[in-house]
Amino acid sequence: MAREFRGKIELDVRDSQGDWEAFLPQKAPQGAPNVLVVLYDDTGQAAWSPYGGRIQMPTMERLAAGGLTYSQWHTTALCSPTRSTFLTGRNHHLNGFATISESSTGFPGYSSHIPPSNASMASVLREAGWSTFWVGKNHNVPIDEWTMGASKKRWPLGQGFDQFYGFIGGETNQWFPSLAEGNRYIDQPYPPEDGYHLSKDLADQALRMIRDSKQTEPDKPWYLWFCPGANHAPHHAPQEYIDKYKGVFDDGYEAYREWVLPRMVERGILPEGTELTDLNPMPDGTFSETDRVRPWDELNEKEKAMFCRMAEVYAGLSEYTDAQVGRIVDYLEESGQLENTLILYCADNGASGEGSPNGSVNEGKIFGGYPDDLEQNLAMVDQLGTPDAYNHYPTGWAAAFSTPYRMFKRYVYQGGISDPMVIHWPAGIAARGEVRNQYHHCTDVVPTILEACGVEFPKVFDGVEQTPLSGVSMVYSFDEAEAPTRKETQYYEMFGNRGVWHRGWKAVTEHGPVSGTGRFEEDRWQLFRTETDRSEAHDVAASHPEKVEELKALWLAEAAANNVLPLNDLQIIGNPKDFETFMKMEFSVPVPPTGQYTYYPGTSEIPERSAANVHGVSYKVLADLDLTPGSAGVVFAHGSRFGGHALFLKDGTLTYAYNFLGIPPEDRISAPAPTSGRHIVGVDFAKERMGEHREGIGPLRLWIDDEVVAEQEIRTVLGHFSLCGEGLCIGYDGGDAVSREYAGSRFEFTGGTIHKVVFDVADDAYVDLEGHLRAAMARD
Repeated sequence: MAREFRGKIELDVRDSQGDWEAFLPQKAPQGAPNVLVVLYDDTGQAAWSPYGGRIQMPTMERLAAGGLTYSQWHTTALCSPTRSTFLTGRNHHLNGFATISESSTGFPGYSSHIPPSNASMASVLREAGWSTFWVGKNHNVPIDEWTMGASKKRWPLGQGFDQFYGFIGGETNQWFPSLAEGNRYIDQPYPPEDGYHLSKDLADQALRMIRDSKQTEPDKPWYLWFCPGANHAPHHAPQEYIDKYKGVFDDGYEAYREWVLPRMVERGILPEGTELTDLNPMPDGTFSETDRVRPWDELNEKEKAMFCRMAEVYAGLSEYTDAQVGRIVDYLEESGQLENTLILYCADNGASGEGSPNGSVNEGKIFGGYPDDLEQNLAMVDQLGTPDAYNHYPTGWAAAFSTPYRMFKRYVYQGGISDPMVIHWPAGIAARGEVRNQYHHCTDVVPTILEACGVEFPKVFDGVEQTPLSGVSMVYSFDEAEAPTRKETQYYEMFGNRGVWHRGWKAVTEHGPVSGTGRFEEDRWQLFRTETDRSEAHDVAASHPEKVEELKALWLAEAAANNVLPLNDLQIIGNPKDFETFMKMEFSVPVPPTGQYTYYPGTSEIPERSAANVHGVSYKVLADLDLTPGSAGVVFAHGSRFGGHALFLKDGTLTYAYNFLGIPPEDRISAPAPTSGRHIVGVDFAKERMGEHREGIGPLRLWIDDEVVAEQEIRTVLGHFSLCGEGLCIGYDGGDAVSREYAGSRFEFTGGTIHKVVFDVADDAYVDLEGHLRAAMARD
């Protein structure tokens, strides 16, 4: 009930009085705004045109010209943790999101399970009279709840959103996304050859939700959280947008840093005198070598050309997505809603250094521990951004797009946490085209929206006493350009890299994320005076030892209050002891005692982390089928063109295809299929040895009933087929096709019956869990 019933109830309805108001939902305050939050992935301040960068963002420029650009707005350094703060307004460890859900552990700050004491802002706004929509990336559902049989209370609809359309994991193929709507997985509505791109689809869905809401409740405000797949890898974009940037980055990432810094100063993003930090600012041994940047002049001409094309594709994806946001903004203007819509346009962490020093045409190789073949990459330069590539730029561009700061995503230096933020609200902000320099953080978003909407966060929600919000509202800064920041303290921690900002001073440990060094009590703390040294170019710890000690103590106090401990910098790749320690903490689904998993047709895609694990093990897959002369289609498929396996019938032939990380040629084993009756068909793979890169190698046999009809040696991947999505499908291939033999279609099984498909891993007790974990940790 919205309020207590105030009618009258007698024996006879003729003598009674109803009270509809007691049952109708609460209405938002008169004149309350709509709210649109646009949250990109993996974008440093120096990338976008409103901040002086070369990537043209016309929609964001338009909003900046009519609103405010924030120069000191900060995030957690990683996507899931930052997004959790947008959900609840609490620090990421208080939400259980010290890291991404795939690398969660059984500690309060690391579980990825948001507690009921941290109710979402959407839940509060919905109760206060708003329609609530979430479109695009999620990555805040715990890994143990990704399946269809799991609880949905931490899916978007359970977090206070009326509607959800998007993807659950940390990334997805922009051409062939793994989609969910409401509480179920769905297929994409149409293929790329018909014009599909995820950013366009998400904008279509957002517009549908707004229009439907306003058609029936024209006076009801709405809150829309719009989270595109951009700018996370894979970087996929329409060719015309990629071609717009041809030659734009040919001077290289070091020259870009020199070029963009004065432009940032000119626009008021950085103060005069801000200095450029070193390209590789951390001492050897304090960070992962995969985060090192190769000097531009050490690259050969082919490498330079490929690296530049990777930046062009990234830029094309960013601008194309901005154009889709522009469609939403245009509609708001046409429908008279733009004036009173509070828009926040921002990104969740710094530019991504996960592409390694050389970049990749298939990001899955990096996270699967399999080396990229430079010659193969160079041969694919013209396919970057298309469905044939799963590309990510090298660390050099991460450093460039995070100019002038140290490092990038995952680091709590400014390069990982200082992000773009534009706020536009004509009805609520008098200033136009101005910069705001107050220090703020992603925990401040929820208090800002609530104050602008005239809504207080309740002390008790749904019967649960609530943890106080961690941030402060930024509304005071809307019309007070010179007002001192009302934020006094913000701690930072990511994979063992620690920092704390307090009243213009910032202390950071010289301890890279996942460095595996431990010994946190021995960390050397750097000290920066951020009011005069925005880029953190000058460490003044030696001249202010008392301030260092003060901030170290403050960090520990904040850590205790926010569930930050225990610190985890475990180097799970290449350090067996750290790996063993982590595996004892990680959530895992136990293998059934029989080692067998049985699957049936007519079911949804099964997320890879919850499906039968065929990586690094011997395995059997057997299917119970009724066949006819017209039988054709996929029996099972798991993965995509960038890695996977599938069993299918085509043109009277039974084929098992194993796609090793998208590296041609596909391994295929085939035989004539039976034309009638019930049969057991399938394969078994016996892992006999490990290859140079720990891939499984051994004989594969194709069976029809009790007869081996074909045999050959294959190699199998150790890591996951995909970082997110592209799960196991029975009777069809969802998303991007595993095999080129049926590319471009779901190839649904017809002309017969699939009774069941059984996966059996009981004959191989050994699983190389380190490789599995590498892929899990990559999903940020």
